[in-house]
Amino acid sequence: MTDTPYKIYGALGSPYSMKMRAVLRYRRLPMLWIHGGGAMAATHGKVKAPVIPIIEYPDGSFANDSTPLIYDLETRHPDRSIVPPDPARAFLAHLIEDFGDEWMTKAMFGYRWLREVDQIQMSRWLAFDQMKGGGVAQSQAGAEMFRARQVGRMGIVGCTEENFPLIEASTRAVLAALEHHVTDRHCLFGTRPSLAEFGLYGQISQLGVDPTPETMLREDYPYTLRWLLHIDDMSGIDGDWDAADAPLAPIVTTLLGIIGAVYFPFLLANAAALEAGAETFSFTAMGRPFAQGTFKYQAKCLAELRSRFAALPDAARASLTPLLAETGCLVPLQG
Repeated sequence: MTDTPYKIYGALGSPYSMKMRAVLRYRRLPMLWIHGGGAMAATHGKVKAPVIPIIEYPDGSFANDSTPLIYDLETRHPDRSIVPPDPARAFLAHLIEDFGDEWMTKAMFGYRWLREVDQIQMSRWLAFDQMKGGGVAQSQAGAEMFRARQVGRMGIVGCTEENFPLIEASTRAVLAALEHHVTDRHCLFGTRPSLAEFGLYGQISQLGVDPTPETMLREDYPYTLRWLLHIDDMSGIDGDWDAADAPLAPIVTTLLGIIGAVYFPFLLANAAALEAGAETFSFTAMGRPFAQGTFKYQAKCLAELRSRFAALPDAARASLTPLLAETGCLVPLQG
């Protein structure tokens, strides 16, 4: 382990920043949390896409994109791994993390920017976080500019009024599964966290702050709301992985069912539209419609999931086949 700290240039309102901060905390890697404001100037020109969180390594190099960062840290620091040692469970953890990153982020974005009460509070809080002073008038003026920009992007990322019934239904399904699970034990694949928990935590951490979803969590999923604070800092947890032949926690099957019903149809429709040269795509899941513009990054996610599944040892892939078939995930993974 290095004594020189990693630096996380991030923000409290960024789900991926919170995800990576929680990962480094659990892994007990020395770090500095550098939150917004002028400090971000140190990262200018250091990464291809200036999207937070940006991690500065102890050697002075920079990188971002949370999932590749997680795996790079696994290579550099094998202790306190967040990837289950069993290849089959490692794949399931990756799949759940990918779902959190790429689908649950729509819940974060939709709850934050669809309703005026959330727009106002969160734009002001995020401006406050960024400016760290300068007076209320300047802060609120900046908030209005940021609010207009974010609301204007709603259609691009698929967070529209027409799409939100599916986003909310799938989010409530995830929260209900967590609420049932976390009162039994905190983690999905043992008594220590995997990348799956951190992927879910990042997005849901924002629902626990924004007015409308926080009210929902307090009323309907109170233990999940409290669970977020536990995942935020698990540095004091040691724990063990479940044995490879132990039954999976029921929540894993439930989450795979949601992924098979919602996330894979989303990925497949996007990939088909890209292949056809279409600018938009649509599908129906959970009896609700969804439509948005195509994204190359989500096609990359589908290809990565298929590649990881194909690369599994034969025994691991065979052990997962019945479960993946039952939950609607097998055919999309086979391509």
